[in-house]
Amino acid sequence: MIKIDSLSFNYLHKALIFDNFNLSVQHGETWAILGPSGCGKTTLLYLLAGLKFPTSGQILIDGQQLTRPRPRTGLILQDYGLLPWATVRQNAELGSRVRDFYGPDGKHSPTDHESKNNIDLWLKRLGIDEIARQYPSQISGGQRQRTAIARTLALQPDLLLMDEPFSSLDAITREDLQNLTLDLCAEQKLTLVVVTHSVEEAVSLGQKILLLKAPPNRSARVFENPDAGRDSQRNSAAYRNLCDLLWKEMHHEAA
Repeated sequence: MIKIDSLSFNYLHKALIFDNFNLSVQHGETWAILGPSGCGKTTLLYLLAGLKFPTSGQILIDGQQLTRPRPRTGLILQDYGLLPWATVRQNAELGSRVRDFYGPDGKHSPTDHESKNNIDLWLKRLGIDEIARQYPSQISGGQRQRTAIARTLALQPDLLLMDEPFSSLDAITREDLQNLTLDLCAEQKLTLVVVTHSVEEAVSLGQKILLLKAPPNRSARVFENPDAGRDSQRNSAAYRNLCDLLWKEMHHEAA
């Protein structure tokens, strides 16, 4: 699915964030990217989204070099990216409208998309069909996040990138949406890459956890977490042990 090959990246006149960095992500896996502030988590997500480009090296998705944002990559940002003057339905339809503007020419969008016809399906599937006429200011944070997810899944992605998607939500809503995200990824056979500051969230979501350190990042430190998403995982000793290990590793890197 994703192959990062000898990636180096730095912002103009800044030190390298990634230096000859390599990573492979298989189709259908769920990954969490964890690390201290400033380590390059969001930068890596933007590189995977085709919004930033390597200084050297390359990123391949399904064997194709990433040179621009690809139609089947969905990106959900921390602030949800909703238009405040648009209703829930209009926000959910936004991706489809943008895609229709470019047209199904094989470069900007797939030729077989049916996003126009599945908005109602996703509004109902995500439990926001009854608030479809309301505006973002009139709904809760969890409902705004569900709207962003509906807008993304309506475009039938195969790769879902999420940047701190649940950080502003209360604990119950956050856990509910974490579980919903994992269910949807399994149902739609999506590959998930999520950036988080939370060790507990990383262990709840990521079958594999990439721990970044203060730049430059030269090697991928990956922690295996095969129980991610299982019903009893959060109450298990393995969950607590992995959380403790990641906390210690993060504190060690920050020292």
